Amino acid sequence: MFSAINAYSTLPAYTQIENHVQFAIASGQLKEGDRLPAIREMAERMSVNPNTVAKAFRTLEIRGYIVSRRGLGTVVNDGAYEACRAESRKNVIGRLYEVVGEAKAAGFNQKELKQVLRACLEDGGGLYAQMPDNLLKI
Repeated sequence: MFSAINAYSTLPAYTQIENHVQFAIASGQLKEGDRLPAIREMAERMSVNPNTVAKAFRTLEIRGYIVSRRGLGTVVNDGAYEACRAESRKNVIGRLYEVVGEAKAAGFNQKELKQVLRACLEDGGGLYAQMPDNLLKI
């Protein structure tokens, strides 16, 4: 569920971690009351400094998605599913809208955009996976 971050991404590592957790909640992979890995364990899994994970967890806690209890660990908060789902949907649609605008400004036509989108959907690349070279050949 929590794969390594992409060091080549334009997003900082802590934001990628926030998104991994938020998307796991929004997709139902993490449910209310589920325990998240400890900060050190998550840092090892994602090959980052524990402070990076701690920063991501603090932000997620401020947003109300998770709750940390000393001695009990960090769990998904009540009501997090609906909040994460709504926020994720809003952000993804907003980014898609921007990307389509950029593509149109760069001269892509509708057929090319559909080909690229179809290839991206079929490739099934994971969150923050590196783009396969074959997409540039479309």
